[in-house]
Amino acid sequence: MTLARIQVERKSGKERFIVNNIELQFDLNSFWQWSSSDLVSNALRGVLAEYIVAIAIDADLTVRTEWDSYDLLSPKGLKIEVKSASYIQTWRQERYSSISFGIQPTSKWNPETNRVENEIKRQADVYVFCLLTHKEKESIDPMNLDQWEFYILESKILNEKLCNQKTLSLGTLLRLKPIAVNFSQIRDAIDNIENIRLK
Repeated sequence: MTLARIQVERKSGKERFIVNNIELQFDLNSFWQWSSSDLVSNALRGVLAEYIVAIAIDADLTVRTEWDSYDLLSPKGLKIEVKSASYIQTWRQERYSSISFGIQPTSKWNPETNRVENEIKRQADVYVFCLLTHKEKESIDPMNLDQWEFYILESKILNEKLCNQKTLSLGTLLRLKPIAVNFSQIRDAIDNIENIRLK
């Protein structure tokens, strides 16, 4: 028996829960509000960072693909991995969190075949490291894009300088001389990398 991959469709948020073919008062938007309001938490902040970069580069916003080998595809076909970090966490802290990003080479999984390829490498062409820099819990707001800094680095630099290293501290990242930008500059930075690669 073969069960094909489900083609996920974008939801509106107005879809209602159903029991015995009767629509309940609870809709999908109420679930999103319940499950996805903590934008500072590690897991959801990472997804939010992907969305922020997707907006910046005009990537396809139909639906996010879970467990894809890279996070985003630019309009010109550049494969992008997005990583996020923050000094502030939702829980009580004694000190600010140390900043580090995951850069571990991976095996590519094919959702059409449900098989993992043997080759282990960094799957994306470019990494965008997203740092939520705000340090006041009372006013931190991940939707305020002025509270973020973005660092863009081609994967080939990670491969040359760090080989198979799994994590990257902020200090090491800065020593690699990434392109440091704000939100409004992400698109141009990615465009410049694409244009150079296409020459």
